Amino acid sequence: MGLSRLAALHGVATSYSPSPDVTVSVPDDTVIAVLAALGVDAGTPADVRKCLAAAESRSRLLPPTVVVWAGEPLPSALAGLPPGSTVTVEPEPSDPPGHPASRPPAPLSMRARAAATAAPVASPGEPAPEAVPAPEAPPAPGEAPAWWIPPPHGVHRIHVRTPDNRRATATLVAAPPRVPQPPERTHGFLVQLYSLLSARSWGMGDLGDLTDLAVWAGRSVGSGFVQVNPLHAAVPGKPTDPSPYRPSSRRFPDPVHLHVESIPEYGHVRDRATLDDLRQDAAALSEAVLNKGALIDRDAVWELKRQALELVVQVPLTPGRRADYCDFLAEQGQALEDHALWCALAEVHGPDWHSWPEALRDPRSPGTARARSELLDRVDFHCRLAWLTAGQLAAAQRAAEDAGMGVGIVHDLAVGVHPAGADTWSQQEAFAHGMSVGAPPDAFNARGQDWGLPPWRPDVLAATGYAAYRGLLRGLLAHAGALRIDHVMGLFRLWWVPEGRPPTDGTYVAYDAEAMLAVLVLEAHRARTAVVGEDLGTVAPGVREALARRGVLGTSVLWFERDWEGDGRPLAPEKWRRDCLATATTHDLPSTAARLTGDHVTLRHRLGLLTRSLEEELTEDATDTAEWLALLARLRMLPEGDGDEEAAVRAVHRFLRRTPARMTGVWLPDTVGDRRPQNLPGTWDQYPNWRLPIADPEGHPVTLEEITASPRLHALMEVLRPRKPHTAPPGERRP
Repeated sequence: MGLSRLAALHGVATSYSPSPDVTVSVPDDTVIAVLAALGVDAGTPADVRKCLAAAESRSRLLPPTVVVWAGEPLPSALAGLPPGSTVTVEPEPSDPPGHPASRPPAPLSMRARAAATAAPVASPGEPAPEAVPAPEAPPAPGEAPAWWIPPPHGVHRIHVRTPDNRRATATLVAAPPRVPQPPERTHGFLVQLYSLLSARSWGMGDLGDLTDLAVWAGRSVGSGFVQVNPLHAAVPGKPTDPSPYRPSSRRFPDPVHLHVESIPEYGHVRDRATLDDLRQDAAALSEAVLNKGALIDRDAVWELKRQALELVVQVPLTPGRRADYCDFLAEQGQALEDHALWCALAEVHGPDWHSWPEALRDPRSPGTARARSELLDRVDFHCRLAWLTAGQLAAAQRAAEDAGMGVGIVHDLAVGVHPAGADTWSQQEAFAHGMSVGAPPDAFNARGQDWGLPPWRPDVLAATGYAAYRGLLRGLLAHAGALRIDHVMGLFRLWWVPEGRPPTDGTYVAYDAEAMLAVLVLEAHRARTAVVGEDLGTVAPGVREALARRGVLGTSVLWFERDWEGDGRPLAPEKWRRDCLATATTHDLPSTAARLTGDHVTLRHRLGLLTRSLEEELTEDATDTAEWLALLARLRMLPEGDGDEEAAVRAVHRFLRRTPARMTGVWLPDTVGDRRPQNLPGTWDQYPNWRLPIADPEGHPVTLEEITASPRLHALMEVLRPRKPHTAPPGERRP
């Protein structure tokens, strides 16, 4: 009983429900291990009693982070302060650098802003103002206290002193009520960028290809967005982990995505012969992928680009470019310097910082400071690459907007990072070491899942005012039209698995969802971007409602949208939710053609992934598909009848367009009939995950140029193109 109480105080679950009528107890060993990762010693009953007594004796006036939503009642932490308390709000010194809010028109001075919209505050370098006393009587339910003056949106500090001289200081997140919304009805493409090779690519898709796709899609087929996989920095190595969902850092993008020829300094490189040789080698890489059956080789691509970039950065920057680079360094600050230093150290000591010399495992040690000085040129090289990549990301978004896209580029936030990467090295205190994020056993996977990603510690996030989380979002949103959040349920809770144990021995750890959402809404508001949450799979009660309240769109995949609380049949289009991104598939699922033909079942059979006989699996899959095709036929969305695969793919998208979903996503490989999944969960070396180019139905790779000229694509996009109202010629009467 004591262990359960202690776990509850720290947000650690001692049981969970894989289904409404089933409750599973978490092993005590798991609970003890998770508490230890949170800095709580519960190894013996005496330890439990001691920690429990200490935790229950603590009385906090305020939690570490307090959230206030614009136009909504104050949280109980503020509304319930003892009568006679005094409160001081100290606002941010300025708008965060790099945000549109920090650019013209210039914000009011902090003193003027505080006088106009906030409780008394101290301007930097000035005496603290007189604190505001709380009223002697509490306000009526739902009403803000008379002393409360809403602060501007931002992350502030709040100070409280009670009449008996108790004091508390906390982070105050003042957020708007909702994130910005996308256009009412828009469609766009979903693509894994590496898989999109053009005739000019260096062996994999790059930011030049992304820009070209966005411009073409906006101008030629009226698309409102292009959603890409996470472009986070990968952990280097041979071979590099190809998964974009297990990066070294989520804060900074990977320069492997650079289109080298678009860098202004590229044209001024003196050693043209070496550049020409590198381009020829890159052309050979692309030729091998496109015409010789080779897989995308990220390591080979990076080796060529690295050599070219080494030459590019030797070209002196013009005064304007130098000023822009200096501004970038100032905006990114310590986070960029740490990331670049990790990259430099990894070149010398390998990509796993746990195996580095002991003095270098601490980013703040004297030994690391010396290495920072010794490797200054390499640190600058990696800072320069981050700047160049950010510049091309910004250019892609500008080009998308100029092409008429209402949203533009939708970036993707992975759920976590590699345990040996830059983020876990530079922010060691923020991660729960010895733990991994995953998923509990469910109807689809009786063994559960372990994703090999160390989780953030919720207690450290709260104590630091969510600084790491805010910086992460700020960097991603700077050049995005919208942000997709993988496994958005992680804002509420994550399944922690102790190292060396199976996923079945994990448990849920809760996060302060109110604070996580408030920071997300605030940063999205500042960047003027929409947010899409990937809320597939097991979702705790109330999560989707909380996300919808804050304007975070969900994700609805056709094959999963059934009347699960009724007859289980496919959900009619008018019954779909409005605030979502509706798609036929995702990167982890079969393509639509593979789903319709049953090819995905035979693929899993060949790889030994089926848990039942092939005949049983094919029969169940065919029944599922037949139900959907029958619904499409009843709705007159399949006029071509049975047996026409291309027509069926178009019918699926006609259905998606009939739903009220704000955003409709088209998996780009679906436009050319690709049957191969980009990722097959449950496999590692049995299947070439994350290494396949987009291909036609026969598996032959197709280029960006061929995709955009494809009659199959244009026939599909006609389904999604908004119909213009008929305008009668002069003298003709409308019927």
